[in-house]
Amino acid sequence: MKKIHIILLVLIAGSIGILLTFLKTASTYDTIDTAMAKPGKFVHLMAKLDKSQPIEYDAVNNPNYLSFIAIDTLGKSVKVVYHNAKPDNLEISEKLVLKGKYNNGQFECKDIQTKCPSKYKEEQAKGGTHPGNVPAKK
Repeated sequence: MKKIHIILLVLIAGSIGILLTFLKTASTYDTIDTAMAKPGKFVHLMAKLDKSQPIEYDAVNNPNYLSFIAIDTLGKSVKVVYHNAKPDNLEISEKLVLKGKYNNGQFECKDIQTKCPSKYKEEQAKGGTHPGNVPAKK
């Protein structure tokens, strides 16, 4: 075999190894039912805040405890406990990405990402256009 063939084989094997590593770390969104089926396993939940239930947060006495009810896309709900400060836009967010583990009947969240409504949504509803969709001048 020529040296170039050996080098190419090593590069291909390395590329396959890197791709397999990325596939193992890539995550998909789980539902509450699948998180319950995997207690103690780190998952990502896509859910929304149940605004009909109270949010338990006391910034003065315990600023590192937040508790609320989240509902997934299938309508299942779960109590979420987050040991950190409450995100500012929790109540106005359309969706939440909750990263954590399901244990003891609740979702122990390590990180919350809020997905807020687009600031252009209201403008589009009024008949305006998104800045990236400006028609060309004739």
